[in-house]
Amino acid sequence: MGVPEEIGVGLIGCGRAGMIHARNLVNKVPGARMEAVADVNEETAREAAGELGLSKWHTDYRDLLNDGRVGAVIVVAPTDLHCAIVKDSAAAGKHVFCEKPMAMNAAECGEMIGACDKAGVKLQIGFMRRFDRSFMEAKRLLDEGAIGDLVLIKSHTRGPSKPRPWMYELKKSNGILAEVNSHDIDAVRWFAGSDVKKLYAIGGNYRNPEVRDEYPDYYDNVVMTGTLASGAQFQIDGSAYTQYGYDSHVELIGTKGLLHVGRDRANSVVVTTQDGRTASHFVNSWMTLFLDAYLREDISFVQAILEDKQPSVTGYDGLMAVAIVEAGNHSILTGEVIEL
Repeated sequence: MGVPEEIGVGLIGCGRAGMIHARNLVNKVPGARMEAVADVNEETAREAAGELGLSKWHTDYRDLLNDGRVGAVIVVAPTDLHCAIVKDSAAAGKHVFCEKPMAMNAAECGEMIGACDKAGVKLQIGFMRRFDRSFMEAKRLLDEGAIGDLVLIKSHTRGPSKPRPWMYELKKSNGILAEVNSHDIDAVRWFAGSDVKKLYAIGGNYRNPEVRDEYPDYYDNVVMTGTLASGAQFQIDGSAYTQYGYDSHVELIGTKGLLHVGRDRANSVVVTTQDGRTASHFVNSWMTLFLDAYLREDISFVQAILEDKQPSVTGYDGLMAVAIVEAGNHSILTGEVIEL
C-alpha cells in the first residue's frame, strides 16, 4: 500500500466524542480532510455533515466504507459494535482510529488487530491522555528519574453524569471500569512501561439504588489495586454520577519523590466572600479538560499514516486495557485475586 500525501477521513458515530475528532480533522490536522460521516440516526448524521460542511452522510457505515475518497475512519460507535466495524474497515483497506474501550473482550481485540495486520492498515486506539501536555511532561520526568524508581501509581477518574440506561447492564457496557477507568488503566501501563501482573477489585452501587433489583451486578464506584510486572504497585478508583464535577488525577510515587498530574478547576479564579466562604469552578466535562489532547492524538494518527509508522497507541495497548477490565469485573463478582 503506497503512502499518500493526504488522507480522506470518514467518521462513524457522530456523538460528542466523534464530533470532537471531526471538528479537528476539518481544518486543524495537516494532511487530513474530512470526507463523510455515518450514524444510524439519520437526523444526527445529516446535522453533523451540515456542521462540518460535508455533502456526504450515511446511516449505514458500510456505504461510507465504499467511498474511494475515504482512506481512514474514526470509529466512535457503541463498544459492542467496534469489532465488526473495525474488521469491515480493515477489509475495505481503511486505516482505523478506534475510540476506547477497544472492544467488549480481549478475543474481539485480537480479531481487530489481526484484521488490520492482514490488511496492512494502521490501527490506533483513543487513549488521549497520552497526548495531554501535563501527562507527557510527567512521563518525561518519570523516565528521567526525577522521583527515583517508581513505587506506586494512584489514578482516579470520577464522572458527574448519571449513567445512561445501557450502562447498567454489564454485558453491554463492561461497567465503569471500561467506560470510566479505561484511561486510568492505560495510564498505569504507560507510565510504568509495564503490564499488570496481579489485581483485585471491589465495586458497589451507591448512587443509583433504583436499579439494584433489575441490575444487581451494576456498580457506580470501583476500586482496583494490584502489582505490575515491573514490581511497582497501582491503585485505581472510579465513580459515576458523583455530581460534583469531572475529576481526573494521577499520583506517581517514587523512591525519591512524587509527581502529581491533573487539574480539576475550570480556571485559576478563586472567590472568597464576606461570609468567609471560598469557592472555585470545577471542571464539568472530559471534553473541556482534554480538548487539546484530542487534537494532538488526531494529528498523531494522520502522521502515522502519512509517514508509514506505528501509531503511538497500538491495538495491543487497547487489548491490554480490555483484558484488565475483564479481570477486574471477574474479581468484583468472585472476590478473587486475578493473575494475568
